[in-house]
Amino acid sequence: MDAAVEPQVCEGRSLRADLAWHGTNRDTLQGWIDERGCRSEEYDPSARPVAVFDWDNTVIKNDIGDAITFYLIENAKVLQPPGQDWGRTSPYLTAEAQAALTAACGTEVPAGQPLPTDSDIDCADEILSIYIDSVTTGGDQAFAGWNYRRIEPAYAWTAQLMAGYTPAELHAFVEETVDAYTSAPLDATKTVGSRTVNAYIRVYEQIADLIGTLDDSGFDVWVVSASPQAVVEVFAPRAGVAADHVIGIRSMLDGEGRVTYHLEGCGTVADAEDSMIPYIEGKRCWVNKVIYGMEGASAMEPRPAGRQMFAAGDSDTDIEFVKDATYRLAINRQKKELMCYAYFNEDGNWLVNPMFIAPKSQQLSLYPCSTSACKDADGVSGPCLDSHGEPIPDQADTVY
Repeated sequence: MDAAVEPQVCEGRSLRADLAWHGTNRDTLQGWIDERGCRSEEYDPSARPVAVFDWDNTVIKNDIGDAITFYLIENAKVLQPPGQDWGRTSPYLTAEAQAALTAACGTEVPAGQPLPTDSDIDCADEILSIYIDSVTTGGDQAFAGWNYRRIEPAYAWTAQLMAGYTPAELHAFVEETVDAYTSAPLDATKTVGSRTVNAYIRVYEQIADLIGTLDDSGFDVWVVSASPQAVVEVFAPRAGVAADHVIGIRSMLDGEGRVTYHLEGCGTVADAEDSMIPYIEGKRCWVNKVIYGMEGASAMEPRPAGRQMFAAGDSDTDIEFVKDATYRLAINRQKKELMCYAYFNEDGNWLVNPMFIAPKSQQLSLYPCSTSACKDADGVSGPCLDSHGEPIPDQADTVY
């Protein structure tokens, strides 16, 4: 007869007292963890409560999507598109942007070969202008025609500029980038093309401690990010999140196992439709798809029951999946839509914390929640609405 299997003991742990949080946030977070984690008498280890974090500027200071884009350019890793046709790289690139890229980067480099962006300043600057500013160096609009609640074309373009490499090759690029950025001094910059760009990243100690405390307390901890899957899954374990618990922009592979320009779909958006990434409504959809196994139209809907217990974000891009959680943490980067909901705190389950490194000073004007802080699918500004469909009053910036 088999020996009895000892039940797994989950003792939990407490957030470190030596790491600074705003006001009573540490105590409130600890209370939420104790209420839902393995210290609770109602805890069910077969149905672990879910916690979901945004990555860039929530778990880390600065943006790994930016960092890998700069790496590709400064190391001549961007490959010439098939037929020298930049329109292949994104369905949202305008004709003006395609022409500007062709003029700057030329047609001499064969398709599939690296463009010399380490030495060709004009080509590097054109890619950077489109990525950072969403305009060409000549001032023309670079992207058009997208759903503002489902995709940011510039974010998707990072994943699309990786086309032609295997995930293993991209992982090596990311390891090199993360090593360089995490060891660089705070506020480090560098020159890519002719532009000065950020060159450092840090994992927030407080968030890494929160992730570890949630994990040790029996939570199922995930990251959802609008940076590429192949990028975040390399970095996430350094903050205590397993690579298989990362949801990023998921590129489709060709028959040789190389990344293509096309993206996996979610909900009602099919594979290779390339119109949704983990961004605003897309983050909700991908959380529902990957964590909860939901498909089709149901993946696009809020989760009023069985929702994730905790979520954290820093930007308007996070608002839908964060709102879907029971308990919520907003890192204050003064992003209007997120801060309107966080400060309004309709159900009393929002916390706001300043950035842990280089926090912003107080925004003196009110957030225009009642008139223009939110955007619809067409990018038109309007009021943010509460759970009853009424405009949220304008909110003061009080946590900084």
